[in-house]
Amino acid sequence: MEQIQRKLAEYTASLYNEKILDEQFIQLQQLQDESNPDFVVEVVSLFFEDSERLLNELAKTLNQTNVDFKKLDAHVHQLKGSSSSIGAQRVQRVCISFRNYCDDRNVEGCLKCLQQIKIEYTVVKNKLETLFKLEKQFVDAGGSFPVV
Repeated sequence: MEQIQRKLAEYTASLYNEKILDEQFIQLQQLQDESNPDFVVEVVSLFFEDSERLLNELAKTLNQTNVDFKKLDAHVHQLKGSSSSIGAQRVQRVCISFRNYCDDRNVEGCLKCLQQIKIEYTVVKNKLETLFKLEKQFVDAGGSFPVV
């Protein structure tokens, strides 16, 4: 149990040290309690679903002959907001650059940002899925939260 707790603590610290997550994720965790033990997993799962839909919309919009930058910016703005709400810091930062390219009507810059967002999204998704597995192992071994 102690080994799992240490591994969980080290892994969680790495997410902040690598700037994958920010303090918003801690605030999200603080909203979870015994009455809703899966709160964070549920919120993050919604983020995953929403992000995948938005990434598809972004790709579709950028593949148009005449790119609708207003529509593109609205999708990026939505992704920026949802990534910010769960503390997905690196996704949020790329969204800021993406929105600047939308303002400049720069298709090339937007395409580069879309690729970067896909990379950062995949990283945060994999890291959070691993975090949730470690948390489950900890709870299954008899541990309880908060450990933060």
